[in-house]
Amino acid sequence: MNKNSADFGGIRDLILHYIEIDDQEWEKCKSMFILRRIKKKEIILSKGEVCRGIYFVVRGLLRIYFIDQNDDEKTFHFSLENTFATDYQSFLKGIPADFYIQALENTTVVPITFEMLQLFYANLGQGEKLGRLIAEDYFFMMNDKIKGLYTQTPLQRYNSMNDSFPMILTRVPQHHIASYLNISPVHLSRLKRGVEY
Repeated sequence: MNKNSADFGGIRDLILHYIEIDDQEWEKCKSMFILRRIKKKEIILSKGEVCRGIYFVVRGLLRIYFIDQNDDEKTFHFSLENTFATDYQSFLKGIPADFYIQALENTTVVPITFEMLQLFYANLGQGEKLGRLIAEDYFFMMNDKIKGLYTQTPLQRYNSMNDSFPMILTRVPQHHIASYLNISPVHLSRLKRGVEY
């Protein structure tokens, strides 16, 4: 797919959120980027595969999920525009993934390979800091998700989801949202109508 500088603006903004990067450093990074199109419902990572990329979402929406002991899909996270999706442990350690990653819309991503990440570390003055801060944010996301399941009511989780993922209710099927919240679709319908029990 052809490169378009406008497609990479979001990833530059995200990097700038973490560290300072000058134009020369940015050009080195940008020269490594490619765009990948993913069709709606396409799975780009399956459990048991080694995760080979951190996927920066340019346009579209990815769902990270796992399959439980009852063979039910459990949605763990959504990655919208200008965020990343990955199985970070699999990516960093080169071990089989625990998660699946699926496009819920036609999606465009910038895949960042492990080798590219090492080049970022080497070529950016604050590359190591960038890696550390992204890892910390990933940890905080995982921690907040797990803590929310045990310490928040369904209504609190619903409100938190709407704060974290604006317009998610118009973009994602109800059963995936219910799974993300760890509630039934019926309970989700009640929350959407403002009825909490």
